[in-house]
Amino acid sequence: MTRNLYITNLFVKHNLDCFICIGTLSGFTRPLARLIDQFEQLPGIGPRTAQRLALHLLRQPEEKIRNFASALLEARTQVGQCQTCFHLSAEKECEICRNNAREKDLICVVADSRDLLALERTREYKGLYHVLGGLISPMDGVSPEMLHINSLVKRVDMNSTKEVILALTPSIEGDTTSLYLSRLLKPFTKVSRIAYGLPVGSELEYADEVTLTRALEGRLEIE
Repeated sequence: MTRNLYITNLFVKHNLDCFICIGTLSGFTRPLARLIDQFEQLPGIGPRTAQRLALHLLRQPEEKIRNFASALLEARTQVGQCQTCFHLSAEKECEICRNNAREKDLICVVADSRDLLALERTREYKGLYHVLGGLISPMDGVSPEMLHINSLVKRVDMNSTKEVILALTPSIEGDTTSLYLSRLLKPFTKVSRIAYGLPVGSELEYADEVTLTRALEGRLEIE
């Protein structure tokens, strides 16, 4: 009786596993289906891309897979925030804050590290940064106290910063945050905001009114 019950349980478990696999990703064995599912949870990764990534990894040598997994775990456990600007860093201070060649009296304020990296790719900005960790959004329950705003004000006051550049998303949340920061920082330093205009290669007729208005406001004299 016990043996028959054991066999029945195995049969049910096997069928359930097959059902789960078929219900999620038909044609894929369960371990591969789980791997594909994990890739699909990443931002910007759709089902087909997830399948390609998973199948690509399966074709790699085991040592390469172990190195990939090790790098992922090390990044997760070792990478934190810079204590000065709150950019991603494995040290107390990030490489940008430690770089003596940067302009220490110039701070560019961004919402998160992705914006910082985008500005760094231009290779035009030579000052420091301050990562807020988001934007003020009462609708989403994000208040100023939840962002790195107080530390920014203290930093500007203590370091005699000459200018703070606000590089925040042109949205309701970005505008609200910029206005809030400008009121806090103007008693201590000059506050400016990056110009927003038309992307290169775009047509005027397809631009919205806000974009066109900001393009006009941010116009530059031709020398």
